[in-house]
Amino acid sequence: MKQNIYDHPEFFHQYQKLRQAPYNYNNLLEQPALKSLLPNLTNLQMLDIGCGMGQFAYYCIENNAQHVTAIDVSKNMLAMAQREHAHPHIEYLLRAIEDFHAAPDSFDCITSSLSLHYIKDFSAAIGKIAKMLRPGCVFVFSVEHPIASARKTMEDNWMYDNSRNRCHYAIDNYQDEGLRERTWFVDGVVKYHRSISTIINTLIEHDLTIEKILEPIPDSEAIQKLPSLEKEHRRPSFLVIRARK
Repeated sequence: MKQNIYDHPEFFHQYQKLRQAPYNYNNLLEQPALKSLLPNLTNLQMLDIGCGMGQFAYYCIENNAQHVTAIDVSKNMLAMAQREHAHPHIEYLLRAIEDFHAAPDSFDCITSSLSLHYIKDFSAAIGKIAKMLRPGCVFVFSVEHPIASARKTMEDNWMYDNSRNRCHYAIDNYQDEGLRERTWFVDGVVKYHRSISTIINTLIEHDLTIEKILEPIPDSEAIQKLPSLEKEHRRPSFLVIRARK
């Protein structure tokens, strides 16, 4: 069974608080980077994988996309999306990408924000995405950065001196790909670590051309709003990629 941690009551409560904070890593760092790689959305048929609470799907409609099919495995997330970001040109579906089916060449743009690191069979998902994408069109997605996902231990991976100043970030098990179980609000959150080369080569194997890669870093204004972002200059949290069919 596919993990659906977002319907865990305590996890969802804590995640809502995180996302509803005025400043967080998503709205100051990951989302600006993801949006910067989008094509002109005017009249595009889009698929958004792991749509969450629907903010991004609604953004696409606001930027003149013709229609967004938005899928997620979480009933909690979709209930929020329907309540806060409903639109006649957005179709929200309770569906994992593994179980979603559409005809070949169905979409002008496919997006995914921080959802593909929850998927066990990355190659199968990318193969499905490539088939659904129309020739010449783009796939834009973000994942947790492999530097951040590599270690198998759940503790803070920063190393500190005796005064609790950060000395460096510890990376280990980088080439040992696969399942990582984390404590994030609750115990037992399952993600999958992949190396950068595996991510890139999987896209290439499915006839997707890499156009741009971002490892977003915050500007001074973002750091002023959320000082913890400063450490992104030392260790990236996100990897964002645009690939074209």
